[in-house]
Amino acid sequence: MVDLRTHLAVLTLTLAVAATATAQTAPAPAGEPVVITGSGAEQRIFDLPYAIGTVDAAALRAAGPMVNLSEALARVPGLVVNLRNNYAQDLQISSRGFGARTSFGVRGLRLYSDGIPASGPDGQGQVTHFDLAGAARIEVLRGPFSALYGNSSGGVIALVSAAPTERLATLDLDVGSHGLLQWRAGVATPLDGGFNLRASASRFDTDGTRPHSAASRDFGNLRLGWDGAQDRVVLVLNRIDQPAQDPLGLSRAQFEADPDQTTPQALQFDTRKLSAQTQAGLSWQHRFEAAGALRSAQLAAYGGQRAVTQWQSIATATQANPRHPGGVIDFDRRYEGLDARLAWAGDGWRLVTGLALDRQQEDRRGFENFSGSGAGLVLGVSGRLRRDEANRVHGRDGYAQGEVELGPQFSVSAGLRSGRIDIESHDAYLANGDDSGRLGFSFTTPVAALRWQPAAGLSLYASSGRGFEAPTLNELAYRPDGLPGFNTALQPQRSRQWEIGAKWRPAGRALSLDAALFSAATSDEIGVQSNSGGRSTFANVGRTQRRGVEIDARWQLGPTLRAQLALSWLDARYRDGFLACAALPCTLPTLPVAAGNRIAGTTPRTGFAELAWTVAAETDLAAEWRGRGRTAVDDRNSDFAAGHGLLALRLQHRIRLGAQRLTLLTRIDNLSGRRVAGSVIVNEGNQRFFEPATGRTLYLGAQLALPW
Repeated sequence: MVDLRTHLAVLTLTLAVAATATAQTAPAPAGEPVVITGSGAEQRIFDLPYAIGTVDAAALRAAGPMVNLSEALARVPGLVVNLRNNYAQDLQISSRGFGARTSFGVRGLRLYSDGIPASGPDGQGQVTHFDLAGAARIEVLRGPFSALYGNSSGGVIALVSAAPTERLATLDLDVGSHGLLQWRAGVATPLDGGFNLRASASRFDTDGTRPHSAASRDFGNLRLGWDGAQDRVVLVLNRIDQPAQDPLGLSRAQFEADPDQTTPQALQFDTRKLSAQTQAGLSWQHRFEAAGALRSAQLAAYGGQRAVTQWQSIATATQANPRHPGGVIDFDRRYEGLDARLAWAGDGWRLVTGLALDRQQEDRRGFENFSGSGAGLVLGVSGRLRRDEANRVHGRDGYAQGEVELGPQFSVSAGLRSGRIDIESHDAYLANGDDSGRLGFSFTTPVAALRWQPAAGLSLYASSGRGFEAPTLNELAYRPDGLPGFNTALQPQRSRQWEIGAKWRPAGRALSLDAALFSAATSDEIGVQSNSGGRSTFANVGRTQRRGVEIDARWQLGPTLRAQLALSWLDARYRDGFLACAALPCTLPTLPVAAGNRIAGTTPRTGFAELAWTVAAETDLAAEWRGRGRTAVDDRNSDFAAGHGLLALRLQHRIRLGAQRLTLLTRIDNLSGRRVAGSVIVNEGNQRFFEPATGRTLYLGAQLALPW
């Protein structure tokens, strides 16, 4: 770690010297990206005292069919987004190592789409309903200031949709390897009276990269906006249906023998998942003109329903245990919430205050994944009821965040969020004991930062904060000793984070460079104690340390040539040794995990590089490289997914047909055809850790834009 600190110190000093030599030049360019994440108000990235990145609409479109965040977010240092090539499982997303351990959903990060949370009050979320085709940009916040988003905010990913500026209809068609086929139709238009409308519908199909990995997705999204003299209102509605087969992970021996195979148990039990979600959100902003320091008020309200049924590959003998919840997960979830905030400003200061309330109600059932017995045994179907409970999670937070300018070169930012999460479960299936329980957790997460601009085009900052991550409802569901009731011994994990960084925008050089050095010390880290037979239990495993460096550099090398380089180094380790369970029930953990081991699922090095050339006015050619170091599959570090670097080529061509515009995109990913593990299933009890990435793939996309 000393080397990393030294490298960043040298880099910061170099930037300071270079910028001092140009102290009389213009400040950061006017084209600097503007974001709202982190401060609650529109500000340039250059002016913010924390690490934040964006991926704009052009980059999203050039990355592929706009189905998964993994296509484009490799451009953001510090962020790892793994496509499992298994649509029965959510993307595997982590920020600076937070969220890496999760084996279901997205954990440890806060997710937002147009200000509407995609994370539940207990901290678990998913991103399948993100409308990438309608996005203006995606904002990614890392580091201490993410703590201002409350529970389970090791990082923040926020999608901001694009408001219509012209009357336009679009037709998209995507085809690719492994039976990829997608169509999308959309319309966007300003309307009379200040209204505007954007609507789209799409259908996605894939045969999958392995046997028994086919999936489809039907998605619809509606955005209706209204802009008045002092008000802006946005209504967002969306619906997604996604059935998907589950090929499961592969053991080391299976992966090395044939990464294109499917685990036999997946075929035996017809493992699969059906998911559907309907969601609505409304955002209203009012701007005050004669209210003194009060500048604006904003209210966001949302609600939705999500239903999931998943058939797992749990052996019938395992389910003979009367405490087992069965091999079929089935739940219906309703959620709603609101966020109200006021923005204040005066001469040299800004302040945002707010209140957030959210609630999740869930009816969860479990069934045997078989029916009959003996010669009449049928696997992979919903059998007898084994679990029936009603779960509730309530969250309520208050927050404030402000900035004060201390002169032309210095500013101070500070914030505080305080809240409480209440989790309860009412068990109606009492044949195996009463699993009812109730727990509550309170938290307060302060943050502070100092920003110094010693010269035009150079910004240096230091920030610090405390983070909080409560156990999710799923993590509390089972006790490791096999007895009924909540896992009441499981406590929240808390972290202390700091970050120092530099942002350099030398005038006249068409260069932007961001660098950050960070550290996060966590106590009571929540870890997987056992993951066997479809049942996971969790425990606090002591102290952990995450440290690293991130660099994001972008150059306009000439009128037709540009480049980007995003690099991350992460050292994420357990500071305390502990014992894990080999199987359930587990009254006495016996498997040692040594202090100094890597945190499972974290990747020590990641990189993205792009060189793009505008061959002609309407033609772009680019090469992309994505690399990562080896990843520990479990806390014992018994095996690792190998590190790798993969090359991709893309060609984009635009054709004007009168007023109409046709955009063609061709991509070849994994040009060498190298077979690697794209992700790992952390601490998988059957040691089927590896989820293979695809070999060489070809993608062709076409979009026809029709003004009207």
